[in-house]
Amino acid sequence: MSTVSIFNDVIGPVMRGPSSSHCAAALRIGRLARDLMEGDIAEVLVEFDRSGSLPTTHESQGSDMGLLGGLLGWDADDERLPESAESLAEADIKLRFETVDVGDPHPNTYRLTLRNAREEHSLIAISTGGGMIEVLSIDGTALSMDGGYHETLIWLPKAVQAEFEADEVIRHDAGECQLIQVKAAAFVEHPAAIAVRRLAPVLPVPSRKDMSVPFTICAEMLAHDGERKTPLWRLAVAYEMARGSFTEREVIEKMIAIVRILRKSVASGIAGTHYEDRVLGHQSGRFQELMQAGKLLDGGALNRIVLYVTALMEVKSSMGVIVAAPTAGACAALPGAVIGMAEAMGRSEEEMAQAMLASGLIGVFIATRWTFAAEVGGCQAEGGAAASMAAAALVTLAGGTRDQAIAAASLSFQSMLGLICDPIANRVEAPCLGKNVMAASNALSCANMALADFDPLIPLDEVIDAAKSVAERMPREHRCTSLGGLAVTPTSLEIERKLGERKACGECRSC
Repeated sequence: MSTVSIFNDVIGPVMRGPSSSHCAAALRIGRLARDLMEGDIAEVLVEFDRSGSLPTTHESQGSDMGLLGGLLGWDADDERLPESAESLAEADIKLRFETVDVGDPHPNTYRLTLRNAREEHSLIAISTGGGMIEVLSIDGTALSMDGGYHETLIWLPKAVQAEFEADEVIRHDAGECQLIQVKAAAFVEHPAAIAVRRLAPVLPVPSRKDMSVPFTICAEMLAHDGERKTPLWRLAVAYEMARGSFTEREVIEKMIAIVRILRKSVASGIAGTHYEDRVLGHQSGRFQELMQAGKLLDGGALNRIVLYVTALMEVKSSMGVIVAAPTAGACAALPGAVIGMAEAMGRSEEEMAQAMLASGLIGVFIATRWTFAAEVGGCQAEGGAAASMAAAALVTLAGGTRDQAIAAASLSFQSMLGLICDPIANRVEAPCLGKNVMAASNALSCANMALADFDPLIPLDEVIDAAKSVAERMPREHRCTSLGGLAVTPTSLEIERKLGERKACGECRSC
């Protein structure tokens, strides 16, 4: 898989839906499947392994919405996504879901079989967290692609020797022929091809040949920077310049653009949101009203942060535009903390972007060593990462040092270990709302502790490894399957039942 990018893997994608590992990742898988069929799809069979997370979550957490939007060729922030099932039916594409016993090792595995009048293809892919994916096989041939390249698949007679100008050429045995997988900056051709398929990139920062980044884990960064003690945000810029072949200004402007999207989303959340199929209604407006009237406990800037975090979570739950930072389920803690504190301090959008970049580098370290996927690591993988990233960002806003930012990241992650994922009524709303608020509050506390030179004791890389070790011992029921914790309380099950009845009633339109 390609080297982690801040804009691919950590701060992004810009999207709609309750879950990046469900919605955005599924959409990207759908886009690649659509390309495999050259846009001509008549039937789709989607299979989920019974032991994975998707049989119980694919509908309520947006996998269906994202996958079908991708099969239709849409983007992750397309306003039509909530109606993707209806649009697929209008396009006369037959759809079927089945649960199977195949023992897929990854809990977020999608098995697609696609047909039209002329041909049939199969694709197996996984969602790895935060909207990132990996295709594992096509038509039964094991391969790997993450959507960062122009991927040309060329079926050739076995006797043909083919050479291509490309970043990587991989030859696979495909039975009676050979399958040549060509990863390049553009599609390629071959005159002897039996068949050719062109799968376009789905990631904003493309992969490229001979790419080299200065470091990938925190210890390497500290060794690389040494006694220069460069501010963390500048190290993040240097990293992403190397990863994406950008200029310094391009990296900063990309993050400023994301900050502007987030500020707009915060404002829309406070103004009020509405969506039928959700657990919680609009609450952030009331919080603002009481805060401005002085009727809340004095939390200082923390109250503004809580307001912004809750507003962003409401936007997510109403299918509004958010940024997965690092995931949709944990999309509010980091930007709510950064924007809320920056506004309280009178800081500019560029300074917000610098703080977000610092957080992005912490996210690179986490994604390189582990994952953001709750299905793999529980909510400690999402909320823990968000808290760690936000703490480093807040230290950056305060003008703290590189080492203080890293200490804050370590401190905040340490206190999130063991956090399970147990969405009430199978919707990514509660206790996710409270966990995002907790992550942001934790980040603020740890940022101040780090600025006062509290000792984190455990290096950040070791904390990430510890979280991974905890996840490996965490029961499957506690890793985002809606089979444990608050998700299986009587009240949660009753809320889910009522939401199901309401949705069915709305679909039949008989009331």
